[in-house]
Amino acid sequence: MFYGLIVAMYYLDTKQHHFPHIYVRYGEAEAVFRLPDGLLIGGELPKGKIKLVEAWVELHQDELMANWQLAVTGQRVFPIEPLK
Repeated sequence: MFYGLIVAMYYLDTKQHHFPHIYVRYGEAEAVFRLPDGLLIGGELPKGKIKLVEAWVELHQDELMANWQLAVTGQRVFPIEPLK
């Protein structure tokens, strides 16, 4: 969580999205971002918040992809530093 954004990784959600992705909530808004490039693929967030998520994903691409691989193999994921 950072700047009011809540980031979640639903790694078992492969029916709708057939690639690594994260869900980001901000208030009532929710969006889906593809990994590792951070492309917005669904939903909506305020433009400024989208930019924050894109910057965070860019900084943590390797960690996000490592967590995805851990999650899909049933292993424990590790925390990723929030955007400061």
